[in-house]
Amino acid sequence: MTFDEYFIKTREVCDPVRMLSKKEEGEAFLLRHKTLGAKLVLRRFRAVQPIYEFLRGVTHPNLPAVYDTVFLDDGFAALTEYVDGVTVAEALETGEYTYGGAKKVLSGVCAALDALHKNGFVHRDVKPENVVIANDGTVKLIDFDIARETKVAPTDTRILGTLGYAPPEQQGLSQSDARSDIYALGVLYNVMLTRRHPSVQLAPGKAGKIVLKCTAVSPDKRFGSVTELMERL
Repeated sequence: MTFDEYFIKTREVCDPVRMLSKKEEGEAFLLRHKTLGAKLVLRRFRAVQPIYEFLRGVTHPNLPAVYDTVFLDDGFAALTEYVDGVTVAEALETGEYTYGGAKKVLSGVCAALDALHKNGFVHRDVKPENVVIANDGTVKLIDFDIARETKVAPTDTRILGTLGYAPPEQQGLSQSDARSDIYALGVLYNVMLTRRHPSVQLAPGKAGKIVLKCTAVSPDKRFGSVTELMERL
């Protein structure tokens, strides 16, 4: 089955709404279920994405549901939940977060990453645009398009991630792992509190100390896990 054939099949129960994104890795389309009215996302990839295979069998409050994954003749597809809400990036347009608000958001993202890290995956693109506060108030981590399985290798084979949030090892200097996401969490925490990168303006007090440890150049000097980070919040 090709992607076009699978897309036609989904249209039996869903109406296409619009294209959400088009990247090097693939495209994402917003769909609406004809009977239930629920919004879904159909994601198309050039290659198999193991992270979506993993998420299909997971129910977690801070991760979007994955309803179906399909190995295609011309790639791979995943049908996922559409998280309706406001991204952290959108919320920051009206002002920075309070410490309590930032802590709540970061705790939700940490919980999502904890589930990924314990199962051998690293997200590699934690940033305000990829954290959604759903309409019911739940914090959801989204967009796993450049997530990868952790493996032993000297360096990442491709330079991926978002400038300012991606740590040095994602620039081809060494291998990314769970501590790479911790680096991005530190930047996210600082941006939520100050609307600035920590290199420009560091959050004051205890929060700033947490940010500095998260964003240490050497992964060995960062928090060893998101659990350790959560304990310090």
